[in-house]
Amino acid sequence: MKENVLDVLMYLFENYYMDDETEAGPDRESLHVELLEAGFPHGEINKAFDWLEELARHRETTLPAPQTGRSIRLFTDRECERLDTECRGFLIFLEQMDILTPASRELVIDRIMALDTEEIDIGELKWVILMVLFNEPGHEAAYAWIEDLVFENLTGSIH
Repeated sequence: MKENVLDVLMYLFENYYMDDETEAGPDRESLHVELLEAGFPHGEINKAFDWLEELARHRETTLPAPQTGRSIRLFTDRECERLDTECRGFLIFLEQMDILTPASRELVIDRIMALDTEEIDIGELKWVILMVLFNEPGHEAAYAWIEDLVFENLTGSIH
């Protein structure tokens, strides 16, 4: 089983963060033991906790007010290696639709780059966006939109 940090994060998010009934989840040590029992490697678990702590730190920092005009986001070579054309286009689309602000877009890119993964596919990108928006106060509508998009892909849709 080749699990990575994103797999650990998705497991935590599905089992603890999305459960509205539990306000205070288990402590870090209990989660660590549960994740080990679920088969996740020790190192990946620690990296996932570090990733979440860094995400929480970003929430505590004051972000500049969004600019009213549109700008173009140029991706670095390293970002282009990690995010293919479809992922970069999806980020731009979400910003144009006001699902992501320039600040939340940058936070998504930062959290993608912090993952120990060569390349991110669109499904994984949606999960990271979901986690970032979940952590951002005032983005409830955007979070709900992305949540529907993520779980629509998981369950499939009948048309």
